[in-house]
Amino acid sequence: QVQLAESGGDLVQPGGSLRLSCTSSGRPLHYYAVAWFRQGPGLEREGVSCINSGDDATYYADSVKGRFTIGRDSAKNAVFLQMNNLQPEDTAVYYCATAACLSDNRYAGYDYGAQGTQVTVSS
Repeated sequence: QVQLAESGGDLVQPGGSLRLSCTSSGRPLHYYAVAWFRQGPGLEREGVSCINSGDDATYYADSVKGRFTIGRDSAKNAVFLQMNNLQPEDTAVYYCATAACLSDNRYAGYDYGAQGTQVTVSS
C-alpha cells in the first residue's frame, strides 16, 4: 500500500511557473504509474498528466501539452509536475494518485493523496 502527499502549490501570476511534488510513504513510487489530477472551482476532477511504471512513458491532457512536464525524482521517491506558462484556467486543487495511464486524456486513479495542493493563477 502507498500513501501519497502533494506539495508545491502556490499563488502565481499568469505566465509563471510552479513545480508540484508527489511523495510516497510506503512502497517506492517507481513501482507505480502515477497521475496528476486537478479539480477547479465548480468543475469535475480531470486528469492532467500520467507517467507509466517501467518505461516511464508520459501522457498529457491536451490542455497542458507543451506547458507541463511530468517526471520522477527517484532520489526523493517522488513524482513531480513542472508547470510552465500557467494560466488562470489552471487554477485548481491538484492531486496525485497511483494510476493506470490509458491514453493522453484518460487515466484511472487508484490511491489519491489526502489533501491535494492549491494552485492559484491570478494577477
